Amino acid sequence: MARTITVEGMTCGHCEETVEEALENVDGVTAASADRDAESATVEGTADSDALVDAVDDAGYDASA
Repeated sequence: MARTITVEGMTCGHCEETVEEALENVDGVTAASADRDAESATVEGTADSDALVDAVDDAGYDASA
């Protein structure tokens, strides 16, 4: 199942990579792709939305599901 979350604070490609890595480390995530221009990340898998938001917040960005 794919879902999109809002991610604010990404300003460069490294930021996108950091968000993607944080999301990919969440149990149940099979793939993640961040887009700084759209201020969002698309996540594949069965992970809980709260876990996704927490992972992005812990990485230093503001997220909401």
